[in-house]
Amino acid sequence: MSKPIVAIVGRPNVGKSTLFNALAGERISIVKDTPGVTRDRIYADVTWLNHEFTMIDTGGIEPDSSDIILKQMREQAVIAMETADVIIFITDVRQGLVDADLQVATMLRKSKKPVVLAVNKVDDFKTQEIGIYEFYNLGIGEPHAISAEGKMGLGDLLDVVISHFPEGAGENEEDDNPKIAIVGKPNVGKSSIINKLLGTNRVIVSDIAGTTRDAIDTVIKRNGKDYTFIDTAGLRRKSKIKEELERYSIVRTVAAVERCDIAVVVIDAVEGITEQDAKIAGIAHDRGKGLIIAVNKWDAIEKDDKTQKKFSEKVKATLSFADYAEIIYISAATGQRLPKLFDTIEQVLESQNLRVQTGVLNEILTEAVAMQQPPSDKGRRLKVFYMTQVAVKPPTFVIFVNDKKLMHFSYQRYIENRIRDSFGFIGTAIHFIIREKQDKETV
Repeated sequence: MSKPIVAIVGRPNVGKSTLFNALAGERISIVKDTPGVTRDRIYADVTWLNHEFTMIDTGGIEPDSSDIILKQMREQAVIAMETADVIIFITDVRQGLVDADLQVATMLRKSKKPVVLAVNKVDDFKTQEIGIYEFYNLGIGEPHAISAEGKMGLGDLLDVVISHFPEGAGENEEDDNPKIAIVGKPNVGKSSIINKLLGTNRVIVSDIAGTTRDAIDTVIKRNGKDYTFIDTAGLRRKSKIKEELERYSIVRTVAAVERCDIAVVVIDAVEGITEQDAKIAGIAHDRGKGLIIAVNKWDAIEKDDKTQKKFSEKVKATLSFADYAEIIYISAATGQRLPKLFDTIEQVLESQNLRVQTGVLNEILTEAVAMQQPPSDKGRRLKVFYMTQVAVKPPTFVIFVNDKKLMHFSYQRYIENRIRDSFGFIGTAIHFIIREKQDKETV
């Protein structure tokens, strides 16, 4: 089930990023410490009372002109209204109610999305009570007093936020079809791929409730099976500021990836793989989704017998954190190899749902440990006792060891590679949970 999305909207300097960081804690990077992927404080996973959700900070550049500030707040509100299940509208008790707050509140009211009003920088409820109640004038419900910096009132705020989550939050229950998100930078050919698939397949195009004019889920039937394609190609917002456009597209990508089973990251063969492509792939990897890299416009490349191999090596190097991703070479313009996209999707779906028996897993583990001795530190050596699979989508394994601190990333990666060698797990992330078990419990 995909997680609900909560967006934070508000004027510059009211404490959006302070609130974001207070709620997100340390979990604020797209892929932690991964070479080649820019850390970006746009979204984070938050858990509150057994509810998990994805929080998005819509904020961006902070210009001086009040006209530009209002324009940007409207942009933020649009992003929030399009992508979020719940919106936190943050205001500042010290600055009081200003015109920009009123105008954005009007937009948010019309959106019919649940809006939770947070009044920030409240250090003393009694002395600031009148200032807090002034925000009732926004007409979007009760103001919730918080101090993002002092981390006060956040629990009460989150209680209200999660009360708005729909049952089965964030999940489209209209169908059980595999959900495939077509993601990538603007103008790499995402919409062309969808259109080509539409042209060659009998299809129903439907607007799913709650999505906007530019986020259409397309159901495509192939070999008697329905697939739901989530298209982010509707992003056509005019912006003179590149960072703003990039931020907008990343937010839209997060929303699409959150709902999908498999992300197809479309890259431009002529341009080659870029840092922005790595960032987008990092979102899917971070969320344990299936990952396919579709190299579009391959027909436009002059080729010899080594071209594809060299290109694949470059992609694998740039996406070293997700070297399990499947790479396919296509042309949306000519339809070249597009049927292979479905074959690859099927392979990845199978990998995501693959379960391996504990006995077989531990044979692989025993052999792996025998071939490469576990690491040691200050005379104490890692002992790996056994491993079992506890979940699918993504395949998740618990490894029991004597000391978690001795399980270095490189050794975990070695075990992952042995598992992949044995069982494939094509195009899917594998997650590991390391648990400690005392030596004396083992015989």
